[in-house]
Amino acid sequence: MNAMISVRHLARIYRMGEVEVRALQGVSFDIQRGEFVAIMGPSGSGKSTLMNLIGCLDTPTGGHYRLDGLPIERLDPALLAAVRNKKIGFVFQQFHLLARKTALENVALPLAYRGGVPRAEQLERAAVALERVGLGHRKDHRPWELSGGQQQRVAIARALVTDPALLLADEPTGALDTRTSAELMELLSELNQSGMTIVLVTHEHDIARYARRILELRDGLLIHDTAEERHDRN
Repeated sequence: MNAMISVRHLARIYRMGEVEVRALQGVSFDIQRGEFVAIMGPSGSGKSTLMNLIGCLDTPTGGHYRLDGLPIERLDPALLAAVRNKKIGFVFQQFHLLARKTALENVALPLAYRGGVPRAEQLERAAVALERVGLGHRKDHRPWELSGGQQQRVAIARALVTDPALLLADEPTGALDTRTSAELMELLSELNQSGMTIVLVTHEHDIARYARRILELRDGLLIHDTAEERHDRN
């Protein structure tokens, strides 16, 4: 069975004048469908670079990356954008909601940008996504009428509305208090239990423990994978 994410010797080098920064140095791993994986590491470890590569927001300098069987490093920018829009849902630390639009309208935006989806269907699917995150009763509220946790739930619903194969969450609890963070992670756990593949970037161990597997990066290298510990025990 093909992995959802297959990474082999993935490298990303940034050049700033005469300086060469090796953000990733030959990272390899697989993530299967239905996994919940946290990527951890100190600042400068390469975790954000890795997330950008997995999310098709950047292209590798070397190595290979397959997403759902597609060879990402071989795709031109137009095809890369199409894959990103079809297969990946993004959740960020900042909610990026449009202040003048309701929760329902914010969630429907990816479908509007995609094109070819009738307006009535956009709103119907957005309403289903809001129900999925427990906010169907707040669909007509604007962001300033919602708490931080509710705004992040709207952002998650927006990521889910296109029915992506993969949900990427980059420090999704960074702007939330402890109790709200726990509630949000419980929601992500429920989504994972329903079959959603989730990859989470965090620097907080309390958040990472919700994942079933942790990849730890340091200096652009993968130094620890808890899946290997489970394999060794078995």
